[in-house]
Amino acid sequence: MTIESRASSDGRKVTIDIRGRFDFSQISQFRSSYESKNKDAEFVVDLRQTEHIDSSALGMLLNMRTFLGGDTAQISIVNCSPGIKKIFEISRFDKKFSIS
Repeated sequence: MTIESRASSDGRKVTIDIRGRFDFSQISQFRSSYESKNKDAEFVVDLRQTEHIDSSALGMLLNMRTFLGGDTAQISIVNCSPGIKKIFEISRFDKKFSIS
């Protein structure tokens, strides 16, 4: 499992790539991928190479949203597999995040 984050040259967009399993073992790595970035940036969580998420991953995403400003946070979750997208729909994350 690897988490990598990169910011655009102007710092207005941050992309976080998650590979493999997204679970509790990645909590500190995931947190550090956004905490040092501009809170007003647009954040994109790319799950293209994510094989599995668990309930702790859902909690980490909610914590990220809270840290970045709650309802004013700009967070998109992109490139979800059908199974992961279904988990987000069942958990009603589609009401709190832009998911594709």
